[in-house]
Amino acid sequence: MIKNLILFISLLIGYSSIGQTVTSLSDCETIFLKNNLSLLAAQFNIDGAKALTIQAKLWDNPYLSSEFNARNPENGKYFDIGKSGQKAASIQQLIYMGGKKKAQIELAKNNQVIAALEFQDLLRNLKFELKRSFYTLYFNNKKLELSNQQINNLDTLVKSYGVQSAKGNVSIKDYLRLQSLLIDLKNERMETIKSNIEEEANLNILLADSIQVNPVLKESFFNKYIGPLHLNLFDLEQQALLLRPDFGIALQNVKTNEININLQKALRVPDITLGSSWDQHGGAFDNQINLTLGLPLPLWNKNQGNIKYAESMTSLAKTDKQSEELKLKAEVTGTYKKWLEANNNFKQLLESNIDNYESVYQGVLYNFKKGNIGILDFTDFLESYNQMRAHFNELKKTVVLSSEALNNVVNKELF
Repeated sequence: MIKNLILFISLLIGYSSIGQTVTSLSDCETIFLKNNLSLLAAQFNIDGAKALTIQAKLWDNPYLSSEFNARNPENGKYFDIGKSGQKAASIQQLIYMGGKKKAQIELAKNNQVIAALEFQDLLRNLKFELKRSFYTLYFNNKKLELSNQQINNLDTLVKSYGVQSAKGNVSIKDYLRLQSLLIDLKNERMETIKSNIEEEANLNILLADSIQVNPVLKESFFNKYIGPLHLNLFDLEQQALLLRPDFGIALQNVKTNEININLQKALRVPDITLGSSWDQHGGAFDNQINLTLGLPLPLWNKNQGNIKYAESMTSLAKTDKQSEELKLKAEVTGTYKKWLEANNNFKQLLESNIDNYESVYQGVLYNFKKGNIGILDFTDFLESYNQMRAHFNELKKTVVLSSEALNNVVNKELF
């Protein structure tokens, strides 16, 4: 009975999520952090690097060997391993010299740091992708609201003009002009819907969930993106150099190769194999106990090639680090310029008092229905009005996305 009740509750929870709609960015981010498959895979990579660090700290196991008599030539007895027979045993332990173990541990720890930085960089880029799709969907929906309003108004007018045209009360030319404008609006609406479908699919992939996302934001959310930025371009570049995980990876790659040089130099120092052996009758004395010591002689192979290779890879890593620094600064500069241009354009558009266009539109529509305005003047105004509203909405989207892009390239919440 209890098992059935638990199963019923589980099914109920599962069904309740079907058709669920997410409206806030914070809810999307919560689902994203919990479900995203790329983040889960990167977390496994961190766990693997931690495991290798544990492994690097471990010493080789001691080696135990034994020796037993197969045949005694004096009495012809096989496996003569009794009190008067022969047997021997030894145990050996490899002792690392020259700081090899320390270098191996440092190398593993550094790889663990790189795995964590790779996770952070993946998180940075995916969160920006999530925000980009979320805000694009939001502004597309705003555009659709305007389009639907215009289409509904025009659709009524087109039907009315179609009836009057058939009666000969209005010219077919005026009817076709209104119909052409309606078709253009419907085509623009279709393109916006196509864009929404793509963004919704992208959000589903990021969230690893088929949940519907319908962005709902307060109008005041936009204000933070048009506020002053208290950092100049140089400050932004320096912040990015400190905070960007991908540049941190470039720095760690240099450190990794420097550690590898130390490791390769340590490998030319011979390791010692220390042990002890016991021999029943085969030695100079009965029950002989020996101390064993062994090491390879570094006569020809002093690991010269690997040392030289590690030094070359270190030089390469330093060059890559310089290249990454230049690319990062160029990315910050380009993104900053785009943000600055978007904000300047938006501020200029605000000076045109675009909010007054809505009341003007209602007045023009009313006068056209009353016959006070001709079809040519009405359609010209309507085209200009639609372009202005679409441009204003698109510019607001550009401001938001360019601001979020600047957050992303600096890896800091600037807005």
